Amino acid sequence: MSTSLSRPLKRSRATPLRQSKMLRTRTSQPDLSVGFAPFWKILVWEQEDFQGNCQEFTSECHNIQERGFTNVRSLRVESGAWVGYEHHGFEGQQFVLERGRYPRWDSWSGSNAYHVERLMSFRPVFSASHRSSHITIYEHENFLGRCVDFQDDYPSLRAMGWCNNEVGSMRVQSGAWVCYQFPGYRGYQYIMECDRHSGQYQRWKNWGSHAQSPQIQSIRRIQQ
Repeated sequence: MSTSLSRPLKRSRATPLRQSKMLRTRTSQPDLSVGFAPFWKILVWEQEDFQGNCQEFTSECHNIQERGFTNVRSLRVESGAWVGYEHHGFEGQQFVLERGRYPRWDSWSGSNAYHVERLMSFRPVFSASHRSSHITIYEHENFLGRCVDFQDDYPSLRAMGWCNNEVGSMRVQSGAWVCYQFPGYRGYQYIMECDRHSGQYQRWKNWGSHAQSPQIQSIRRIQQ
């Protein structure tokens, strides 16, 4: 499909960066041979509104508690795209993090299915490419049934003619995508990448540890 019905995702209002105690911790540089972006950089704070201890990362963080934090309550993405997780070890709800400021937990979690204030691990999304993204969704598991190709953002799959509120499987040919449980980019977020699982998501249980059903009703490209 080439016609775009996308509309911009609402961002929370930025708040001024206040002075806080900062500890700069530069983790090991990611292997650039596996990605498409030249650099990834994120700063995280232990308190809301960019207060308290701060650390800088240029690669994944498996467990923020190992860095002396109890939780991440605000953050700023300087470059690249990232995905945050509710629990350590890249488990639980997923939150797409694109360039910008996130002063509170609700600025990255949006309208989720349940209240979550935790962000305990995060990693870069190496394959994000807003200009070159291609995904195919299938009606049933194992890439069976009706299928549709997407290369643009769609706030409502049903409005584009998709048969129901569920997606059985997905194949990501290029780029990275975030799929949402409800129309208008709301509800649970599922990050789909061409360089993870070889871009093959055979069933909804492959979408993440928080996946509870195959319900997908909106989809958009992740911006680098």
